Amino acid sequence: MTRPPTAAQRRVIDAADPVTGRLRGTEAQLASLVKRGLAFRHPRPPHDCFLTPEGHRVRQGVAEVSQPAAEAPAGAGVFAARVGGEEPVPGAGPARRREVHSAWQGLLELRRMTNPDGAVDRPCGWERTHLVQAAALALEAGGRPPAGRDDGGYRVRETPQPEAVAVHEPDAEALRACAATLEGAGWQVSEHREPRTGNRYLLASPRRA
Repeated sequence: MTRPPTAAQRRVIDAADPVTGRLRGTEAQLASLVKRGLAFRHPRPPHDCFLTPEGHRVRQGVAEVSQPAAEAPAGAGVFAARVGGEEPVPGAGPARRREVHSAWQGLLELRRMTNPDGAVDRPCGWERTHLVQAAALALEAGGRPPAGRDDGGYRVRETPQPEAVAVHEPDAEALRACAATLEGAGWQVSEHREPRTGNRYLLASPRRA
């Protein structure tokens, strides 16, 4: 965790448009929020700033501020989605579900604002640069349970292939459910077997059209 937003930054976050997440503030305030991963600058003129999924979570008061991407541990990304294999999350349960739901709604808004046609049924640029975190968020928001240290559940991992992640799940039926969840979230999915073990896994990539 890092320090919470300043009072001025918090006012900017709280005053964001409730639908689009559009922000208004001084250039210094907006630049600071972008640096901390709480806002992004739209690529098209007039380059307005909007809340990221993390910024939406902070605005709704469902989570503390995570470390900014520049300071986060490798692979942590902006949203602390559970990729599988972590220690149990303190306060898991209804609070965690609200947090994930808020992050997913923020991500859908990010899709709407940054996909050229405003589509929300396929991943956006942010997801393509945070593949593991984006896939894990889609799975958790879709009700799939992530694996703990020693128990079953999904695990999302990087692969050598560009724009592709691997999803491991020891239970065949649960693996198929993961595939359906990702496809419903705008990912294209194929099932494969590991050459040495024969274990099944998924390769998932953000759909482009």
